[in-house]
Order: sequence, then structure tokens, then C-alpha cells
Amino acid sequence: MATQSAGRQQTVAGDEFAVSGWVFFAAMMMIFGGIMGIFEGIAAIAKDDVFVATRNFTFQWSLTGWGWLHLILGILVTLAGFALFKGATWARVVGIIVAGLSMLANFAWLPWYPFWAITVIVVDAIIIAALCAAPGRDSAA
Repeated sequence: MATQSAGRQQTVAGDEFAVSGWVFFAAMMMIFGGIMGIFEGIAAIAKDDVFVATRNFTFQWSLTGWGWLHLILGILVTLAGFALFKGATWARVVGIIVAGLSMLANFAWLPWYPFWAITVIVVDAIIIAALCAAPGRDSAA
């Protein structure tokens, strides 16, 4: 059964819930941003030559430590993005939290790879805005 209300289409089949609109956009952006974080983490763990070490910076972690942080956050963001396709409210809340954590991690990552960090910060900000703008699952039809 498919219902349409105020430009938002929802398909209800048993307990499954297909989403569209802002939630779909946020889920796709989370999957994209999470995969970017995974690649960023792998590159840092492998000690790729793209990264520049900055001296006397507040956050003094090794490149490998940063790599593991970005790898784990990237996996969490990707999994939360896939969970958003179910339309669950908890997935939206988790998505906002992990996107916020990813923003903080990339802000601290700025001295090592500024262009990439700013790109991921912008993607995470768009994700948070999309998830906050998404109408709730129990909206009036």
C-alpha cells in the first residue's frame, strides 16, 4: 500500500518502511561520507605520502591513531546510513550523533589534510541538516 501526503511518499509493506525525500538524501550522503571516512582511515593507517605532519598542534596523535579513528567513524556513519533506509527514528538520531562526531574528528584532522577534512565537514553538516528537517515517521497523513 502506498500513501502520499504533502509531497512525501511512503510505501508500507508489513513492518518495512521505505523512505523518500530528506531521509533518503541523508542516507545516501551518510553512505558516501562514511565511505570517504573509511578511505581516509585506510590511507592514514597505511601512512600514505599525501599527509603532511604538522608540528606543535593541539591534537598530538600519530597518523595511525587518526587513521583508526576515521576508519571506525566511517564504518559507523556508513552503517547508520544503511539503517536510515528502514525509516526508524532511532536511525535518524544515531545518524545525527555519528555525523556530529565525524565533524569533530575532521575538524581536529584539518592540519593533516585540510581540503579533505573541510569536504567531509560540509557533507556531515548537510547530513545533519537533512536529518533534522526530515518529517517524523508518525506524521499526520
